[in-house]
Amino acid sequence: MLERTKFETTVAGKKIIVEFNPIASQANGSVMVRMGDTIILGTAVMSKNARESIDFFPLVVDYEEKYYAAGRILGSRFVRREGRPSEEAVLISRLIDRTIRPLFDHRIRNDVQVVLMALSVDEENSPDIPAIMAASLALGTSNIPWDGPVAGARIAHIDGNFVVNPTDTERALSEMDLIIAGGHGHINMIEGKAKEIPEERILQAFETALKEIDQLSKFQEEIISKIGKEKSIPKIEEVPAEAHDSLQKHFRTRIGDAMYTLGKKEREHALSDLKFEWMESIKERCPELSKGMASLLFEETIDETVHERILTKGERPDGRHVKEVRPLLAETSLLPRAHGSGLFFRGDTHILSTVTLGAPGDELLIEGMDVRTKKHFIHHYNFPPFSVGETGRMGSPGRREIGHGALAEKALEAIIPPKEVFPYTIRIVSETLSSNGSSSMGSVCASLLALMDAGVPIKKPVAGIAMGLMMESDTNYKVLTDLQGPEDHHGDMDFKAAGTKDGLTAIQMDVKVKGVTLGILKDALADAKDARMKIMSVLLECIGESRKTLSPYAPRIIQMQIPIDKIRDVIGPGGKTINEIIAETGAQIDIEQTGDIYITGMTQEAAEKAQERIALITKEIEVGTIYKGKVTRIFEFGAMVEVAPKQEGLVHISELAHQRVNKVSDVVQVGDEVTVQVTQIDSLGRINLSIKALTEKPDGMPDEENHKPRPQHRR
Repeated sequence: MLERTKFETTVAGKKIIVEFNPIASQANGSVMVRMGDTIILGTAVMSKNARESIDFFPLVVDYEEKYYAAGRILGSRFVRREGRPSEEAVLISRLIDRTIRPLFDHRIRNDVQVVLMALSVDEENSPDIPAIMAASLALGTSNIPWDGPVAGARIAHIDGNFVVNPTDTERALSEMDLIIAGGHGHINMIEGKAKEIPEERILQAFETALKEIDQLSKFQEEIISKIGKEKSIPKIEEVPAEAHDSLQKHFRTRIGDAMYTLGKKEREHALSDLKFEWMESIKERCPELSKGMASLLFEETIDETVHERILTKGERPDGRHVKEVRPLLAETSLLPRAHGSGLFFRGDTHILSTVTLGAPGDELLIEGMDVRTKKHFIHHYNFPPFSVGETGRMGSPGRREIGHGALAEKALEAIIPPKEVFPYTIRIVSETLSSNGSSSMGSVCASLLALMDAGVPIKKPVAGIAMGLMMESDTNYKVLTDLQGPEDHHGDMDFKAAGTKDGLTAIQMDVKVKGVTLGILKDALADAKDARMKIMSVLLECIGESRKTLSPYAPRIIQMQIPIDKIRDVIGPGGKTINEIIAETGAQIDIEQTGDIYITGMTQEAAEKAQERIALITKEIEVGTIYKGKVTRIFEFGAMVEVAPKQEGLVHISELAHQRVNKVSDVVQVGDEVTVQVTQIDSLGRINLSIKALTEKPDGMPDEENHKPRPQHRR
């Protein structure tokens, strides 16, 4: 039997079980965290040797989905194993990284890797919250130096009440879905979406989360105090006093002047030249100092300078007031063949967004370990290296692109019309053409323009903004409106908020300090709302409402409903009937189990033609109705006419014409198109038709027909 050490606690009525055992004994720290039947294995490993000549802390966080955890065999037909991480896995990796990273000493140069493996998923308790705790405990009980613990809580709002760590079923009923992490009265990570929730209620959600987070933090501290390993002391390069003195004496003032050079390119060039001069000079003065540490010292001096000037004088690098938004520009209809396009400028951040409308069948099928759904609204975000004046790899999206795209999608999701109102699949692509802060929120604004330009009947306009922070303490700080690049890089918080005039639709925050207070978040939310309203006014000046007509290049969709028992008739044996309609009309046909049919044609005529074909197949035949049909068979006693696909009726020889007909073939031939009227539907559902009833009787013909009645044959 394995030796097991278990600890238990209860949060909001839900039991959390923490187990330590030797199954991952070679990791610096490992733990299993269980919530319901969802179990996460968390491990943390630090390399023995530091990496030389780097100026960053090399941390990697990987959340690994294992399909066996949900009892499923997924993957392609030929590869039945896990491949590249799903977007959901990438997003969980990011939120854990953002939670734990601020609590490391950023001077560490040893590689640290935190791996979270989902071993069991019950599809009711999401793995992200226990994964945050598993990462915290794996680090906290290991010998890796880290200033934790931290904990996370998911907050829902259902029927006027906050629900902590709701089940997946409860989440579907909630008007918000927020993940908040931190500890001891401070929040250091926020991720979530909402359905136009006022700022006051969002703050109440933060307060509710903090109570549970503090409880879990204390629970972890007790565990760490009992079984935690003694922390190692990694080798951190000592900095000679001469290096500090030289930087302060010869470069600090010049660094401030360079940092406060107006113009992004001019500022970057001034700082680059100054940094090159510093690196060359310190190489001669202190040859024992590594390049990585010399670079870090330079960056820390920039941090100190920016903090000092903003906190004491309110001076921002580009000369703006702390609550000032950069110059804005908005345009639409830039691309003639796109179904909708929007261009948004906020200072040097330039975003081009396009909307493509597709058939309902173009929706995205998502099949993951614990997620199986379809999305008819998709937002993708791209960040090419030229947007920051650099060269780099082009190709599949990285974690940053996936994370930013998902955030903008959350912000827009609340205003997208339901499928019943606007049945199109909607794909937005936001291209970052130039970036100097908050391109994700710029994507929200450009996407709004593109949606309205495409004629999508949005519920309300939405806009987004990023807020920054320079802080010395919980009481001495300044919140910065419209965060730009240098303030993001050298500041303490990146807080993004998107919403309508009535409330928030998405929110995200990460920090470089240990955490921020509710007071700071309250100020950030208030200033963000003011900025959103300013941006929204510019967007609505460009285009006040969604266009009334779609682009001529957008497909046309006709929605119709048929009886459920008629679905098989439309599809036909082996799909023969529906494929014939598609081949004939060029339309795409999507049939749902409810009997709803969506017909998508590249032209209105194509869609209408397919609609007519389906209507004929499913229409109930009624006495008195007139049809155009094709003669399919001829008998001695009459002709069979197809009045609708797979529906035939008999025109008796006596109903072919007013005059006597000796042979049916004298009047009609197989393949002839004829107009007929339904005269009778008998108790067996057999249809009797007449051609004679739709023609005038020749002059002089007596009322009584001049031939003997013929017997009615069964068929």
